[in-house]
Amino acid sequence: DNEIVSSLPLQVSLYFNVYFFPFWWLSTVVILYLKYPDLSDYYKFILVTIMILASLIEVIRLYLGYMGNLQEKVPELAGFWLLSLLLQLPIILFLLFNEGLKIQPLERALHVVFAFFLAFQVITAFVTLKRMVNKLATHFHLKEFHCLEEQPVPSFYSLGREERPVPMASRGP
Repeated sequence: DNEIVSSLPLQVSLYFNVYFFPFWWLSTVVILYLKYPDLSDYYKFILVTIMILASLIEVIRLYLGYMGNLQEKVPELAGFWLLSLLLQLPIILFLLFNEGLKIQPLERALHVVFAFFLAFQVITAFVTLKRMVNKLATHFHLKEFHCLEEQPVPSFYSLGREERPVPMASRGP
């Protein structure tokens, strides 16, 4: 009944991600500052927008990951998983593989590490989420079954004579 279903590998990954993210952010901003004059106008706009979005998403994502995993809350962990899979992973893959951004070696190395963090977290969060949902569903069904045992339903044949249903043929107009 008190089985813990939170994931230690996910929590360790989140812990190291919390310390890696400021280093990633600072390095990426410095590299962006250095290569900013060489970029085309639309890549300048895209990169600044991506940095703002990635920063906001990452803070929210890490908070939801911590709360969802440690407190075994399905909505928070599902939000973490969706933000990781649908927003953060495509952003990092864009930064990693778009050659129009004039990617520097340090930048590529940082994005590869971040992409590995995200891929690992997506997989472990999915497995943990599946285990949490199964535990909650089992707990719900056991609670329903327990409530049914406490309040037995009278059987049809145990009804007294005055409580029997009236046959349809004896009803008047």
